[in-house]
Amino acid sequence: MNISIKTAFSERLGGDSRTGCHPVLFALLATAGFAACDLGKITVDTTSKVLARAQPALKQEADYDLAARALPGTLKTIEGFWYVNPNRRLTAILAEGFCQYSTGFVEDEWEVATLNKRFDDADYLSARATKMFVRCTNYALRLLGTEWQKGIFADFDTVRTLLKDAQPSQREGLMWASIGLAATINQNKDNMTLVSQLPTAKMMLQKVVQLDDQSDYRADLTKRALPHIALGLAHTSQAKALGGDPDAAKKHFERAMAITQNKLLLVNVFYARHYAVMVQDRALFRKLLLGVLNTPPSIWPDQRLANEIAHRRARRYLKYEREWF
Repeated sequence: MNISIKTAFSERLGGDSRTGCHPVLFALLATAGFAACDLGKITVDTTSKVLARAQPALKQEADYDLAARALPGTLKTIEGFWYVNPNRRLTAILAEGFCQYSTGFVEDEWEVATLNKRFDDADYLSARATKMFVRCTNYALRLLGTEWQKGIFADFDTVRTLLKDAQPSQREGLMWASIGLAATINQNKDNMTLVSQLPTAKMMLQKVVQLDDQSDYRADLTKRALPHIALGLAHTSQAKALGGDPDAAKKHFERAMAITQNKLLLVNVFYARHYAVMVQDRALFRKLLLGVLNTPPSIWPDQRLANEIAHRRARRYLKYEREWF
């Protein structure tokens, strides 16, 4: 599949990002009923705060099918709000939303189609997953600014310079941009131009880990674990002879388990499917997946949906144990 990732959005210049008005004008016109301001942008700014507070509702959902059907419409609605007022809050929600939707649902369907040898369906779903990950990456790059939008696909020295100057405030943008990029590469391993960008994704993820370690990031333990999960997947995305590093992957998966106190069951599922299969450790494979199935998804109510997805995949993978070992 021939894919080229380019940022689809440009920075808005001038004025107040929440209202579309110059800040001084906004103050002067406030008592005049906002005559020269865009009330839609003001409304969306308020709505975006509510949406950010409402995000946990989906993560706590126990019904996989309900979440799968609800997410596309939700994302398009939020994207409509973003079109009216592309503020930073909505941009962050969309970056996270498209990456999580593709990982949790589109790739899940793709995996089922692949394992059942429905190759036409698998190709279609791979293309869909790619589009979602590209959107995630592009929204994340907007969070990072124009230098990143121009430099992410330049030479590695440019990326290293950008990473050297990266600040903790850029953490979310770095994480979702690198996760989106790595996932896009994983869905297009026959595209050497994309595969050549894997070191960029790894460097960005390592920078997120560094920022987290320096600040002892505790805002969201799942988000702290995510760069480790992504690095574990990246290090097992290629055979050892082609640059894969199972030892590094093992360290990152185990670090993610420690951060989440082994309550984010998807970590165990990824660890089994990618690391244990790669090194042909059948005992570890069974231990991890049976451990998932013997742990109720409700062990972490705030991540109930992720744990439901973990149960779904653990059951699937155990059916293929004999084929993989």
